Amino acid sequence: MTGREFKDTVFEQFAKIAHAFSSPKRLEIIDILAQGERDVDSLSRQVNMTIANTSRHLQALKHARLVENRKAGVQVFYRLAGAEVLHCYNQLQSLAEKRSVEIREIVRVFFEDRDGLEPVSKDELWKRMQDKDVIVLDVRPSEEYKNGHIAGALSVPLSELKNKLKEIPQDRQIVAYCRGPYCVLSAEAMEILRTAGYQAIRLKEGLPEWKEAGLPLGEM
Repeated sequence: MTGREFKDTVFEQFAKIAHAFSSPKRLEIIDILAQGERDVDSLSRQVNMTIANTSRHLQALKHARLVENRKAGVQVFYRLAGAEVLHCYNQLQSLAEKRSVEIREIVRVFFEDRDGLEPVSKDELWKRMQDKDVIVLDVRPSEEYKNGHIAGALSVPLSELKNKLKEIPQDRQIVAYCRGPYCVLSAEAMEILRTAGYQAIRLKEGLPEWKEAGLPLGEM
């Protein structure tokens, strides 16, 4: 193999990985799988695609060795192939935040219009949890809660929140969290809670960042 052939082959492999990250829907799939493994049917509902299209995107990610799967009867479950996949995704987010004015403006407009109060950081939330100063709500789908959650968090999926408000005490501030800094579930939950008279804010980060920081997780 010549030096030229070596470089062409190596960069072709780099491009294969980059291509797998080049689809908005595949990035959303990675974002969801960062919460834990999911079956194709569940993923298709979350990303608002047909099962066939979701499967095609999963095959592209598998071909690039970014996801792995396992079979359980007739179901096929997918998961991220390793922590480095999530790390790469996080670095892509960080690069986009620094280089894209559009992203910064979109994030600012969407969240600032809803926050009112500053979102709480993961470190501040942990301190307040130790002081028993807050109630933490996990508003992700129940499957994701079962795959891993913040220690002590209550599972109240966004789709069920309006019907379960009476089960949530009003004597403490509520902190809602979801998948990460670009997840909208906690922002929508915060609006529902405030309309119902709760003092509510959101966690700025999500479960993957909480786990990466080595903060306590609940039993699964």
